[in-house]
Parts: sequence; structure tokens; C-alpha cells
Amino acid sequence: MFIVKTCRIFDKYNIPYALVGGHAVNLHGAIRGTLDIDFIIKWSLETLVQCEKALNEIGLVSRVPINASDVYKFRDEYIKRKNMIAWNFINPSNPSELIDIIITTPLKRQKVINKRIKGFDVKVLSKDDLIKMKKKSGRTQDLVDIEALEKL
Repeated sequence: MFIVKTCRIFDKYNIPYALVGGHAVNLHGAIRGTLDIDFIIKWSLETLVQCEKALNEIGLVSRVPINASDVYKFRDEYIKRKNMIAWNFINPSNPSELIDIIITTPLKRQKVINKRIKGFDVKVLSKDDLIKMKKKSGRTQDLVDIEALEKL
């Protein structure tokens, strides 16, 4: 399972992370269809470099010609001028393997819980913090996710 594979490589590289997005919504118990896997990470150049190495190791590459240093240095500009929410990775050999590293929300003062998938503990943003994150975004899909999460 690709989520487990990605979380294992993040653990191997000691990357502080939390699963967010549609897969996190599913793991909390609401049903949501999604393909890409979204993560937030500890915001530092070192973590971004490790994240890029880890994802490259499992066959993923950045969808745009930027690297960890660029993302770290130009984060504010990417967000404000390019409407960039996430640093996107794709596996060119298997385009269904998509990872988004959310750059608008760092893993800081967030509650992370473990959810078990196929015998492996995956770090997931807590339901309350996931709802807060989704409220800040205000996207239509996030509002639907909030409604589903609040019913649980």
C-alpha cells in the first residue's frame, strides 16, 4: 500500500510528518475519495531536504523544476504569487502515485495520532486539528470534509 510505503520512508529518514487531506479524513472514519496523499511536515530546510531524498528513493520526483532549497527559500513567494499550496511529487513510472507536501501549514503545535494500516502505525493529524486546518483553507471539498468529520 502506497501510504504505508511513504510513511515507512519518512520514518527511515526521521521526517516529522502527519497525514492530512482525504486519506486522513478516511482514517478518521468518514468516506472520501482521493488519489493524492497529503502530508504536513516540520518546517525546516533539513526536513525538506530529507523529504525530497526520501521521496526520490521511492521513485517520486517534483512535478515542477524546484528543489527543497527553493521551496524553503521562496515559500512565501510561491504561496502569494503562484498560489502554491503544496510541493507536488509524482512517480513517472506510476502516475497514480502522487504526494503533496503542504507548504501552507507546518507541523507545529499540531496534535498527531497514530492510525494502524496493514500493521503499521501511520501518523495522522488529529480530527480537531484537521478540521481547523480545513477551515483555514475554505475550499469547497474541505467544507464537505469538515461536515463529515463533525458528524463522527
